[in-house]
Amino acid sequence: MGYVPDKLVNYMEKNRNGKLTINDIATLAGVSKATVSFYLNGRTDKMSDKTAAKIQEIIDRTGYRPNALARSLNDKRTNMIGVIIGDITNSFANQIVKGIDDYAQEKGYQLILASSSYSADKERRLTESMNEMGADGFIVQPTVQYDAVWQTMNISKPLVYFDSPTASNGTPWVKTNNYEAVYNAAETMTARGYERFVMITADPYVLRTRMERNKGFADCLELAGKPHEIIIADTHTSAEELEEKLQAYVTGDKPACIFVCNNWLLDKTYLALRPYRHLIPERLGLVGFDSLEWSELAIPSITTIVQPAYEEGRAAARILIDRIEERNEVEPNQILSCRINYQESTNRSSREEQQ
Repeated sequence: MGYVPDKLVNYMEKNRNGKLTINDIATLAGVSKATVSFYLNGRTDKMSDKTAAKIQEIIDRTGYRPNALARSLNDKRTNMIGVIIGDITNSFANQIVKGIDDYAQEKGYQLILASSSYSADKERRLTESMNEMGADGFIVQPTVQYDAVWQTMNISKPLVYFDSPTASNGTPWVKTNNYEAVYNAAETMTARGYERFVMITADPYVLRTRMERNKGFADCLELAGKPHEIIIADTHTSAEELEEKLQAYVTGDKPACIFVCNNWLLDKTYLALRPYRHLIPERLGLVGFDSLEWSELAIPSITTIVQPAYEEGRAAARILIDRIEERNEVEPNQILSCRINYQESTNRSSREEQQ
């Protein structure tokens, strides 16, 4: 069948004291673990006759016998949900997971939780691993590439997107009104007399959420005729680097407002602006996302756009479990509203009050 016997013999020799796994069979056959899983469960309609023959040959040569428990996971419900989140370290992620977990436990489900670090390759590996562990369905904060990743895996289990749903494949989703929230906040800041604007964001083309926030920001300010720009930062960007990038705004002769698109960038921006706190809010405004655990306690306190993260997590779990149990009673696409928590960092007099 085109296999090199020596390669198989060598592999068997190296693993003589270990039990072969589905991953070993996939490696030897040159296919994915998901494909081997499909084959073992009789779902050969999703592969070519040649691929099926390759897998069977490896099974015959190695004497592989699948674990009965592992096989059974594909035949019945396990009440496990796979959850993949981009960055599990921030407060938004914590609240999302809490919402998912609370609802899941109420319905008798447990979570398999992992962080993708916004990597499409890692998303694929995590999804395949969770599928092999028997997850009944998946809740994913997807990168823009995840649609294509999902389509190639041929997993016939329910999937729900949260936070950053992609636009194409009809997958159920729950999100917040990021575009409107940022647009409305920017509009309020123009009414309060800020004349120049900058948004600090991570790469906007990784997540649709970031794209929506950037567009809401740009659309509002273009309509208002206000100068604005985008500064792209990442986890390696230091507070000192941000201070340097913001010099034109903190030293300019017109009031400026800084929007921070990611909650994990807000603390760095706040540190960068520490030498200029005396300019806040009259000469310098600051708007962030979430971070309520410290933004209200800061001096000055920081205006933030707050997402209903806990409710979003519960909604995602409710949609998924509804699909797993084939009830189809829950609205598949839901948009939740953010709120603006106005604090001292933008408490500037409005134009009307100045006149």
